[in-house]
Amino acid sequence: MTVYGVGDSTLRALGGEAAVVELVERFYAAMERLPEARTIRAWHPDDLAQSRDKLATFLIGWMGGPSRYRERFGPIAIPRAHRHLPIGPAERDAWLACMATALDEMGVAPELRGYLLERLSHPAELCRSH
Repeated sequence: MTVYGVGDSTLRALGGEAAVVELVERFYAAMERLPEARTIRAWHPDDLAQSRDKLATFLIGWMGGPSRYRERFGPIAIPRAHRHLPIGPAERDAWLACMATALDEMGVAPELRGYLLERLSHPAELCRSH
């Protein structure tokens, strides 16, 4: 059984930093086309370049890779950064659906897919405002 969450094991299991960038690209592509993601897509700017960069930088560090987020964007405060948005269960679930779609499109092993979605559900829940 593969162990995730130790050192950079999760990042390596996914395929490294390039795989995280691909995941983020697929995540935002899913956000563009999934009907349940319309609301959360509308909260983003038309140009997703910075959103992609921020999410990829965050996820690389979160998966045990180099922690560059703080030096590039400042302190990480996920709930505070999203506090102005009316995030409820539907929006949380839409975000997770986009991530699940991206993981599926990449053919991520079921065990790693499950681990990532379970772990990402925590910060997604913390962003809920209602």
